[in-house]
Amino acid sequence: MSHTFHVDLRGIVDLLSHHLYASPRVYVRELLQNAVDAVTAARAQDPGRPATITIETGDVLRIADSGIGLTEAQVHELLATIGRSSKRDELGFSRHEFLGQFGIGLLSCFLVADTIEVRTRCGDAPTVEWLGSSDGSYQVRVAEGPEALPAPGTVVTLRPRAGAEEWLEPRTVRELAALYGSMLPFPVLVDDEPVTVAAAPWETAPGETPLGRRARLLSYAEEVFGFTPFDVIDLAEPQAGLRGVAFVLPMPSNPAGRVAHRVYLKRMLLGEGIEGLLPEWAFFVRCVVDTGELRPTASREALYDDPLLTQVRDRLGEQLRRWMTQLGNGDQLRLAEFLRIHHLGVKALAVHDDEMLRLVAQWWPFETTVGPMTLAQFHDSYGVVRYAPSLDEFRQIAAVASAQGLAIVNAGYVYDAELVARLPLAERAMTVEPLTASDLATRLEELAPGDELALRGFLVSAQAALDRFGVEVLVRSFHPAGLPALYLLDGDTALREDLLRGRDAADDLWSSVLGAFTVSGGTRRPQLVFNRRNPLIEQAAAVTDPALAALVVEGLYVQALLLGHQPLRPVDTAALNQSFLGLIGRAMGGPR
Repeated sequence: MSHTFHVDLRGIVDLLSHHLYASPRVYVRELLQNAVDAVTAARAQDPGRPATITIETGDVLRIADSGIGLTEAQVHELLATIGRSSKRDELGFSRHEFLGQFGIGLLSCFLVADTIEVRTRCGDAPTVEWLGSSDGSYQVRVAEGPEALPAPGTVVTLRPRAGAEEWLEPRTVRELAALYGSMLPFPVLVDDEPVTVAAAPWETAPGETPLGRRARLLSYAEEVFGFTPFDVIDLAEPQAGLRGVAFVLPMPSNPAGRVAHRVYLKRMLLGEGIEGLLPEWAFFVRCVVDTGELRPTASREALYDDPLLTQVRDRLGEQLRRWMTQLGNGDQLRLAEFLRIHHLGVKALAVHDDEMLRLVAQWWPFETTVGPMTLAQFHDSYGVVRYAPSLDEFRQIAAVASAQGLAIVNAGYVYDAELVARLPLAERAMTVEPLTASDLATRLEELAPGDELALRGFLVSAQAALDRFGVEVLVRSFHPAGLPALYLLDGDTALREDLLRGRDAADDLWSSVLGAFTVSGGTRRPQLVFNRRNPLIEQAAAVTDPALAALVVEGLYVQALLLGHQPLRPVDTAALNQSFLGLIGRAMGGPR
């Protein structure tokens, strides 16, 4: 035996009208949507039929249209049935050109009113009055005499409920009607004042020149988005019925920030903060688009993420990429200015796109030990693009590498190491080579066997003094001779050191977790390389007092840390104080 569900209509009305929509202001959009659909249906039958939508404000709000209207049977089916899309198909109100799809838009009016009055007339049929209440009940009757409509169409009347009066005030209604309906194909008047514009941003007005359209778009961006764009890019995707304009930001934007666009659905504003329209790397543009095929969510405040939206996202990304390529081919100064502002977005794209990688290599200057240079210039000058994968490593090795005649690219900023590493995939003629701190140690000149033997005692005592700091002591001969010691810490070793510090500072649980990583991270230690060419190292090697030698070695170790822009641990700070004060005391003849 089958049974039917019992539905609390009042609860359904409350759920949809108060929880489906984010703000009461959408009631104006839904009223305009119904009016546009009615006019569209009427003009489909009679293309010459007048298309008018008027809104009157005052004690009540009335919106009237010259649309197709409804018969009494259709009133019962459309106005009193929630979400019954099959019946809407039968009556012709779910056709492609109509905005409404879900049959629930009228419920948004219950956000601002307790009752909704609809008077409608279809053709020669009598005028029908429908009165819906927020408690889920409704009444239907035939309106006669002065209450009857003189011509086919529909009039919706709302009386504000207590606490919602502000949403029906004339100024508010006018602003909302302009916000949602300014691009509609039919004229919309609020208290006899038009709110629709002559041409949408994605259109060219009759007789408008390219320069005139550009000036109009710049003014539009200033008014709507609050900035004068760096450039304007036309967008189109026929399969989604999409046309639009992308405005390039004139200032840097945060890649992690929220990127939202202004989207219209069949010329009705869907939302001012629609996300997911463009690829994630395209955070340097703001768009206004109109689409006829992308699907809105039931609340009509976001786009449904389906395969078509994915396709649109990819196609629009291709158009932005093509604009950047054309800019490089036709206006290199403008491209350089664009990259100066939005290099992060272009780099994010270049990580996966060979064409953009070639553009970055050709035009974006990287920091190097020989001054700012593009990767193409660097390769032409030095043959091999040697790079430091991290900023810390670049700071450590820059001076020493330059003195050895090695030119190094700083690839320590966001995306740079990934870009340089995959450069040969885009430009097969280019060769790249990472140079880490540990790699540099192998390039420094080793001592002759006799010199190394003579310094063996110094090395042993220095290693004993620095074992507690976790460093390995070496002696090499390198330029510049004025640098007594070089602290070398590559990326893997730096990570291990960070894990060790975190393990020591964490509680038992996290200490054991971090300990597992440190065990698997190997046993390589940072290196402190003394410079045989520096006179101070010659003097330190000749010191016979073990205490004094320890102070000197610790002082050189801390100085190397500071020159390498390394953070000082508590044990390093203690060593700095001890060596500094100890050496001052020795210099003043104090107790040993």
